Amino acid sequence: MQNLRHAPTHKTYITGFVLALILTAIPFGLVMSGLFPATATLSVIMIAAIIQVLVHLTFFLHLNFASTPRENLLALAFAAILIFIMVGGSIWIMFDLHMRMMG
Repeated sequence: MQNLRHAPTHKTYITGFVLALILTAIPFGLVMSGLFPATATLSVIMIAAIIQVLVHLTFFLHLNFASTPRENLLALAFAAILIFIMVGGSIWIMFDLHMRMMG
């Protein structure tokens, strides 16, 4: 049975949503404005993406390592494997298509 003290509220979802919007708007604004060099912009995008993953894990998936660390670690490992397969597979397909079309 779920502990009611840690039950999600509307406030946690709204806070997570606002943080996700901010962490999406910052890289979008940097790319659209073109104020910084490409390497600095890419660095900010990667940092914002990592922070946004943590925001999603905390506010939407409610993963904390205090209550059930083993179950949370398994869920996080499974998500990381899925992301690796999706991103790695997409990059592999794009490079293969590029080599076949431009090679």
